[in-house]
Amino acid sequence: MPLPEAVEDATAAARETVPQIDEFGAYVAANGAPEIVEVLLPDTHGVLRGKWIPGGAGGKIWGDGVAIPLSIFGLDIWGREVEETGIHIETGDRDGICRPVPGTLKPVPWSPRPAAQVMLSMYEPDGRGGERPWDLDPRHKLEAQVNRLAALGLFPCVAFELEFYLLKPAPGPNGLPEPVFPASVGGPARQNMYSMSDLDAYAPLLHDVREAARIQGLPADTVISEAAPGQYEVNLYHRRDPMAAADDAILLRRLIDGVARKHGVRASFMAKPFLDFAGSGMHVHVSLTDGEGHNAFGAGEAGERLLRQCAAGLLDTMADTAVLYVPSYNGFRRLVPGSYAPTSISWGFDNRAVAVRVPNGPPKARRLEHRIAGADAHPHLVLAAILAGMLEGIERALEPPPPLTGNAYEQEAPHLSYDMGDAIRAFGRSDFVARSFGAEYQRVFAIMKEAELFAFERRINPLEYETYL
Repeated sequence: MPLPEAVEDATAAARETVPQIDEFGAYVAANGAPEIVEVLLPDTHGVLRGKWIPGGAGGKIWGDGVAIPLSIFGLDIWGREVEETGIHIETGDRDGICRPVPGTLKPVPWSPRPAAQVMLSMYEPDGRGGERPWDLDPRHKLEAQVNRLAALGLFPCVAFELEFYLLKPAPGPNGLPEPVFPASVGGPARQNMYSMSDLDAYAPLLHDVREAARIQGLPADTVISEAAPGQYEVNLYHRRDPMAAADDAILLRRLIDGVARKHGVRASFMAKPFLDFAGSGMHVHVSLTDGEGHNAFGAGEAGERLLRQCAAGLLDTMADTAVLYVPSYNGFRRLVPGSYAPTSISWGFDNRAVAVRVPNGPPKARRLEHRIAGADAHPHLVLAAILAGMLEGIERALEPPPPLTGNAYEQEAPHLSYDMGDAIRAFGRSDFVARSFGAEYQRVFAIMKEAELFAFERRINPLEYETYL
């Protein structure tokens, strides 16, 4: 969907005007003392780990930091230790020091008791009384790409779009989840894209999502009823701070989940919960601005060349980074022809069947829309891979293939793998990944995903029983 111009970055302003050590005091002065502070550390999969800390001790979070084991980034999607990573008990399971991310201390409006939340980022002791960023924290991987672009005088402007399903609180008679539609309004399950009646049916919940976003300062924009029953999309405004944009996406998922529970339903960001309906994606809009904030993609012939180089870099690195965009076993079910999820390594202008789309718009809004990621992907890793791919195109002055027009599902183009194992192997042997993310991150991430894939492949699915018993 077309997105508005970037909003001013309140997070960056907060960093300049409120010293970090005083952030909790400023919060208490504005909102009153919370009973608890929920400290949130997104792990390798984007799952939030953390603690509840009494509000009376909240100030210590900004002074001493929060001790959490470094090995939190060696857990699988279920929260179990992946011993093959070599970062658990064999290291003594040492603690890292987690520091609050400036600007992310916010009230929790869906909480039954006064609560605040703040995101954390992980650091490790450097052995000399100081700290250094923990190499396995995805937030630092994104920061590294942002810094590389800044060295070239380029600054990303980013917006996320997030799709999700609202589900009934309990499984249906067949033991499987059911969307809130159609039972809530009657009639058969159906596609009803952009339906105003579907928005109206859950207006109280959706209005509470918008209000909670306002309270937390998340730049929520459009709310849409999507292609499937019970499926919605919330768009975020563009941010001139890419770190804050990725933080927004993480926090928006938590917000939607919390508000949904308060309304007696569940929110699911599973990439493909229903085979017969559309999957849920995380589309990322990215432009590059110069030092004065002007859109570099809209700068005439030079801007068009820069855009083409960035598109070419994204295509050239797409197979190697696919498992960052589609990190789940289920997510590969979403990549099917005709689903509005891409199946080929392709690009095009105003074409929703390709992987990298150039939306229509004036030069000041010129941007790339990356359409591969599932709604369950880690926003920081997704954006880090996108920016690293764009850098690859710029630094090597790559030229993309001709843009596709019409139905990209029926045209010749290299295909994205439908197999998680293939994607993991491509990631694990990629020189580009090693250069952009570091060999150690490449090793640990691949090991964790291999363990996850092994767990799924060891399960016998119900169709096998139906067929052979």
